[in-house]
Amino acid sequence: MSLKILAIGEIVGKPGIFCIKKGLKKLKEEFEINFVIANGEGTTGGFGLGKNHSIQLHKLGIDVITLGDKTFFKKDMVSHIGNSSYIIRPANYPPGTPGRGWRVYKVGDKNIGVISLLGQSGFSRIHLSNPFTFIPDIIKRLKEETDIIILDFHAATTAEKYSMFFHVDGALTAVIGTHSKALSADASVFPKGTGIICDTGRTGSSTGVGGLAPNVEIEQFLTQIPNRSKEWWNDLEIQGAIIEINDEGKTESMKEIRYPIEEVPDDRAG
Repeated sequence: MSLKILAIGEIVGKPGIFCIKKGLKKLKEEFEINFVIANGEGTTGGFGLGKNHSIQLHKLGIDVITLGDKTFFKKDMVSHIGNSSYIIRPANYPPGTPGRGWRVYKVGDKNIGVISLLGQSGFSRIHLSNPFTFIPDIIKRLKEETDIIILDFHAATTAEKYSMFFHVDGALTAVIGTHSKALSADASVFPKGTGIICDTGRTGSSTGVGGLAPNVEIEQFLTQIPNRSKEWWNDLEIQGAIIEINDEGKTESMKEIRYPIEEVPDDRAG
């Protein structure tokens, strides 16, 4: 019997939360999804994840929320993450950092291992340990509990993502690329059975600048003066990928998905 995992692209602001609230249940029913992983990097105002939003997303049906370079942008996450089994931050943070970088979840009679790692290229504010040297030991530990292992590789460059895909092909069930918030069309299964996608895109506005208001982002490029980004509500959709896994823990199929949200909120502020 196959297992279907939905990997949701980065949730961006209140529009992203609205998409999850209005669309996730229907999407899960339509595609017979067994387990949901979502990147929550941009949930709270487009930058980071706050405690209350993490609880809300979990209640709405997301089983695991992964993070990245903005893991601790919201102060309450520092104390909250250690008590939340459904939140995973990059495993290559220094020893002693709150939270966990990988966990195992029970789905029916199967165990699913989920890992988060942060890439090294293109991040100017944070520099973590080498993810390529970290991953073999994590895989070895998780293999003692399960053959189904999913990695969210939060990286900025296509080259680093594809290097990781080849590095772990055959050792992991699937690798989900996140961070660029642009859904890629390369979902596929590598020769040794690992499913890959370079980026699962974003959940929220599909036509803004990374899900945010274009005018503010353009102004920052023109002036080089920092300004508070604004959420964008046009053309809402859930983006991501569906991974179908066989009994051997290998990916049978991997395909990108765009799920439009037709409903428009009356109050776009809340």
